[in-house]
Amino acid sequence: MAQSTETDWVSRFADDVIAESERRAPGKPVVVASGLSPSGPIHLGNLREVMTPHLVADEIRRRGYEVRHLISWDDFDRYRKVPNGVPGVDPSWAEHIGKPLTSVPAPAGSAYPNWAEHFKAAMSEALAELGVEYDGISQTAQYTSGTYREQILHAMRHRGDIDAILGRYRTKDKGGAKAPGGGQKQKQQKPVDEAEIEAAEGSGAADEDDGSGGAGGYYPYKPYCGRCGKDLTTVTAYDDETTALTYTCTECGFGETVLLSEFNRGKLVWKVDWPMRWAYEGVIFEPSGVDHSSPGSSFVVGGQIVREIFGGVQPIGPMYAFVGISGMAKMSSSRGGVPTPADALKIMEAPLLRWLYARRRPNQSFKIAFDQEIQRLYDEWDALAKKIADGTALPADAAAYSRAVRTAAGDLPRTPRPLPYRTLASVADITAGAEEQTLRILSELDPAHPLTSLDEARPRLDRAEQWISSQVPAEARTVVRTEPDKELLGSLDEQAAESLRLLVEGLDDHWSLDGLTTLVYGVPKILAGLEPDAKPTPELKAAQRSFFALLYRLLVSRDTGPRLPTLLLAAGADPVRTLLGA
Repeated sequence: MAQSTETDWVSRFADDVIAESERRAPGKPVVVASGLSPSGPIHLGNLREVMTPHLVADEIRRRGYEVRHLISWDDFDRYRKVPNGVPGVDPSWAEHIGKPLTSVPAPAGSAYPNWAEHFKAAMSEALAELGVEYDGISQTAQYTSGTYREQILHAMRHRGDIDAILGRYRTKDKGGAKAPGGGQKQKQQKPVDEAEIEAAEGSGAADEDDGSGGAGGYYPYKPYCGRCGKDLTTVTAYDDETTALTYTCTECGFGETVLLSEFNRGKLVWKVDWPMRWAYEGVIFEPSGVDHSSPGSSFVVGGQIVREIFGGVQPIGPMYAFVGISGMAKMSSSRGGVPTPADALKIMEAPLLRWLYARRRPNQSFKIAFDQEIQRLYDEWDALAKKIADGTALPADAAAYSRAVRTAAGDLPRTPRPLPYRTLASVADITAGAEEQTLRILSELDPAHPLTSLDEARPRLDRAEQWISSQVPAEARTVVRTEPDKELLGSLDEQAAESLRLLVEGLDDHWSLDGLTTLVYGVPKILAGLEPDAKPTPELKAAQRSFFALLYRLLVSRDTGPRLPTLLLAAGADPVRTLLGA
């Protein structure tokens, strides 16, 4: 077996999972699991629920083991609220609250038959692009086909035992009395960074109702009403021998008695459902969000229920921390505007997104950049690629890179010639995506090795263009002047005019990205009587800043803009000469 490095969290978990699987189920596939609820857009916080077991599963596959990564689509969960900001959805969808997600109409104009399928589709496409191999399980299909019938009847027979386990954790209400069986989840207050996304929100874990209680006692099963289709029901009686179950609906007043041995229109409550599935599927590894680490949470309670009720073993379950978005407030799937994996993959390549999840331990929070920070992230990624190429990367960094660019099934698609993202973004900003102009500029970046086709720079170029068009506001876009600013040119002192003359004179001999970089930084050195390789001083830096600001005002009528060498290349030598008064 491959040995893990001291800091490689994926290898360490793989070691533990393999050992545990061989102890529990020798010779059988290793089972890891994730759970996603398509209650709305499945966001980048939810993606950690998938990427953590995926990376571990992929490492185990690389070692030659058979692995099943189960993704349970919790599409039989109740529809809890109408999310904001979803196209094709209005307040009228509130009439469906309480129905299974698969019984709620899809947003208007959707190609999918229901709410759950609509949101599953976008996530499925993103997972395919990310190279995530998994077995999808619809909980609607599982429950309505009777797959869990024996588990449901078993839980009902042992409802008193389940109630006793839950009773150990139920919190007291304000009056000091214990919440009755069926009390809603007590959310704990915890400090959270304002830019964090709550990863568990929108999953089955988000609604931890632990069962219904009342005059008829505790029941860990919730029927969906036979008339209105909602789960606003109360079980009033159950007979273990006949499996006759009686319920009433508080929404529409309907009531009926059914045989649970034949009835498929309901489900176990979450705190019982989750451990039941651990035992049923033989799950060895499944992570959970930080909200499951507190006493009474579904993961903690589930560990006792799976053992005492279902005769199973709780999975190895690392707690994973929140994922944030640069510049965005903490959000959940039920609120509008939450970036999804599909959104991220429009502005960054799949290996980079994989890397963000691979390089941090699950209990470390991190942010995904949709703002200017994405340029720095790409610089860091490219610097790591160079270290990998020359063999100087640290082992843990090399492992994270390997997990980002390939899976056990093979390499992920990547850009043949990965030009700097910030350069591509600047070019896209200036050209507004005009391909002929873009190719001209990119081919002039390195005249010794000119780009011959934009395909060499794709898909990174496409991602940079999408970032500019979708994330950079119109007022921040760069527009090169078409006429020189004669008033500003006429007001320049002798030194400023000389700096422009020196720049224009050097254009032809320095017309490449590196050459123009040398030129724009070198002009202030020449004026100061310094050598080209002179070390920067505070005075020189001030002179350079002043020179750069002058160039920006003459070229784009602002004090700042894209990196000047890129801007000069994009504008073209002749237009630059005109705008600088030559």
